[in-house]
Amino acid sequence: QVQLVESGGGLVQAGGSLRLSCAASGRTFSGYAMGWFRQPPGKEREFVAAISWSGGITYLADSVKGRFMISRDNAKNTVYLQMNSLKPEDTAVYYCAARRDNYPSKLGDQYDYWGQGTQVTVSS
Repeated sequence: QVQLVESGGGLVQAGGSLRLSCAASGRTFSGYAMGWFRQPPGKEREFVAAISWSGGITYLADSVKGRFMISRDNAKNTVYLQMNSLKPEDTAVYYCAARRDNYPSKLGDQYDYWGQGTQVTVSS
């Protein structure tokens, strides 16, 4: 079992930045690919970013390319989502997820563990 706890969400003005963190505990973090997903108000959950166990493979949704970056520190069992140039349409609950595979996926149903989510609100 892996427990995931997100932090770093909040209220920010358009054009601002936030860094989300996802701390993993429980079973070893080793070998897990990680992903970030979000659910905007009244909409379905959508893929944001994913990273392989080694960090050598990353995926980003087209809507966030050039603005967001995913990274991880395996020594700290933590994955990060750096969000720059935030837009009101980035407003959502952001979820961290872990996949029992070295390689990341853009599909939510490929992930085995999920955090509780952290709210990000971008004001115009």
